[in-house]
Amino acid sequence: MMIGLQRTTSGVLFCALFLISASCKSFAYDLEVNQTAFLKIDASPQSGRKIPDHLFGIFFEEINHAGAGGIWAELVSNRGFEAGGPNTPSNIDPWGIIGNETFINVLTDRSSCFNRNKVALRMEVLCDPVGCPDSGVGVYNPGYWGMNIEQGKTYKVVLHVMSSGSLNLSVSLTSSDGMQTLASNNIIASASQVSNWTKIEFQLESKGTNSNSRLQLTTNHKGVIWLDQVSVMPTDTYKGHGFRKELISMIEGIQPRFIRFPGGCFVEGEWLRNAFRWRESIGPWEERPGHFGDVWMYWTDDGLGYYEFLQLAEDLGAAPIWVFNNGISHQDEVATSSIAPFVKDVLDSIEFARGSTNSTWGSVRAAMGHPEPFELKYVAIGNEDCGKPNYRGNYLKFYDAIRNAYSDIKMISNCDGSSRPLDHPADLYDFHVYNSANTLFNMANQFDRTSRTGPKAFVSEYAVTGKDAGTGSLLAALAEAAFLIGLEKNSDAVEMASYAPLLVNTNDRRWNPDAIVFNSWQQYGTPSYWMQHFFKESSGATLLPATIQANSSVHVVASAIICRSSEDNSEYLQIKVVNFDNEPVNLMFSVSGLQNTVNSSGSKMTILTSSNVMDENSFQEPNKLKKQQKLLNKMTGHCRKLGNEEDKCGRKKMKMQWVPKKQTRASNIVPFAVDPSTSQHVNADEFLQFMLMGFVLFLLLTLEWFILTLQGFLRIMLVWVLLFMLIV
Repeated sequence: MMIGLQRTTSGVLFCALFLISASCKSFAYDLEVNQTAFLKIDASPQSGRKIPDHLFGIFFEEINHAGAGGIWAELVSNRGFEAGGPNTPSNIDPWGIIGNETFINVLTDRSSCFNRNKVALRMEVLCDPVGCPDSGVGVYNPGYWGMNIEQGKTYKVVLHVMSSGSLNLSVSLTSSDGMQTLASNNIIASASQVSNWTKIEFQLESKGTNSNSRLQLTTNHKGVIWLDQVSVMPTDTYKGHGFRKELISMIEGIQPRFIRFPGGCFVEGEWLRNAFRWRESIGPWEERPGHFGDVWMYWTDDGLGYYEFLQLAEDLGAAPIWVFNNGISHQDEVATSSIAPFVKDVLDSIEFARGSTNSTWGSVRAAMGHPEPFELKYVAIGNEDCGKPNYRGNYLKFYDAIRNAYSDIKMISNCDGSSRPLDHPADLYDFHVYNSANTLFNMANQFDRTSRTGPKAFVSEYAVTGKDAGTGSLLAALAEAAFLIGLEKNSDAVEMASYAPLLVNTNDRRWNPDAIVFNSWQQYGTPSYWMQHFFKESSGATLLPATIQANSSVHVVASAIICRSSEDNSEYLQIKVVNFDNEPVNLMFSVSGLQNTVNSSGSKMTILTSSNVMDENSFQEPNKLKKQQKLLNKMTGHCRKLGNEEDKCGRKKMKMQWVPKKQTRASNIVPFAVDPSTSQHVNADEFLQFMLMGFVLFLLLTLEWFILTLQGFLRIMLVWVLLFMLIV
């Protein structure tokens, strides 16, 4: 749960309360709460500490077809016919052939006009208009498990074609069986117009909707047609830059302050020959050779390349974090003595991002449409390579070269510096954790004792995995939320954090769970995605000291921040509470040192919960678990007369008791609401008095039970004695 108090122009705060809880008895009559937790918040100006501006962001890796067939809106899979690679160039999967070998012969050859991707498709048509099937013969592409074509939307089609004679080619968007035509265009050209490679582009407007569509290229004219670099893109993409709008809108919803890209293991490769190469991912898309990602085992045409990642970061208002290959893969390494070309390659990549238009690589960026430099200020030297034979030596070569050329860039080491100092210089160090829910919940204190003088942590990959996670459970989100509250509190030792993985196409789930689940036409957020909404305004906020006093059996963590809302530009005191128990907890809290009055009309409560901690969202129930928000219009702290502090009531101190509010149906969590009739001043001394009175009452009840038990025992003994006497 998150509570926030909003400050208006008149110096007033509103309250917003966020609750994430495993116990869902929040809407029950006569709910009996046996556990109480007391949250004490110090809101005095001198007690606050600024949270880093980039604390929470996202980590994008090309895994699970997150990019190709995911956020990148290209609908054609293997658009350049290169996916078979040099060993199996005849493999044109997922392209299929329309018509049998009596009518058409399809193969690949190396006749393309593009130097870096020479494979093209050769289609020999053996029939004429009289002998061909009525619908013609040719090839089709189903995209990434079906193209989502929507009525009224337009799609840009680009293809490169060459023909042995005149050309009459039908380009259509159809249903998966080809029986329903959604949009179509005929390309008619004389032999002289297409005797050499010719680029043709046009737009198609769909007259229907089908989420399992395909692209067809057919003809009934005899001859040979060559095809290469065939593309279909919706014209309506995120900010016009080629990204699938609905998926990026979901990412935008959590307001990421940075984006780490493009991996992950995708950067390393199983073998270096299959690692991500930034140079091959820039320039005109037709000239990008693409590569086989041998860690996650699928081909990418690299239409989503280095430039596009930088553009996405800019569009999201997020800081780009470029993770580059450091000469190390899973299976092979470059010796430090031979690493110089890799170092030069990385320096060129930074120049591409930041260089002036007069520089070699800055001019390439400008030619692609972005003359202004990108704000690249973070780079990670490799991924998960600490301890490998050449890591330290290679790292130092990269570090020294980058520091000399770009002194303001912060460099990230792969080695964990949370428990012991690094043996090499770094601005930040990577920290990755995938574990059970209990373990991650208990790691809320992971950085409590970490040194504040060395490099800060970048928790670039975290998630609950295994049986606790399912394919995205509430239980996982609970533990992750507690962990993030710990990162908030330790944000003087932790600079940034991001969940992993971010996206999964359900047709190629290589990792489980993930934050956003999608197919060609649907998408939903897992509880872990919605949990991140509760932290979207933490970056750059002011952290307030917040302490929980509770029985050791109570598993509750909380934090408090002062932040500015992006929705209404007002200032909030935001309180987040995670209840990891299976039972409801009565939360009482006090806020001391508050400089502003509380405006109850804007106070609100947001809850993430369900009736079962293993509940998940799905395409059938995409909103089974999502944040639910309501106004706390009755939130009015009760002021007691405090001697000379009476005139400061509502300004210097706000103290109130939170109690379960009776509602209309049963589930498993307590949402906390203020009941003005029971609202009272609570401070630490009164809380201790309350606990002492409870302890005395417990002793009295225990004594009564003991006396009653002793009386019962004596009565039983008397009966046995009488029976014995009768028998004797």
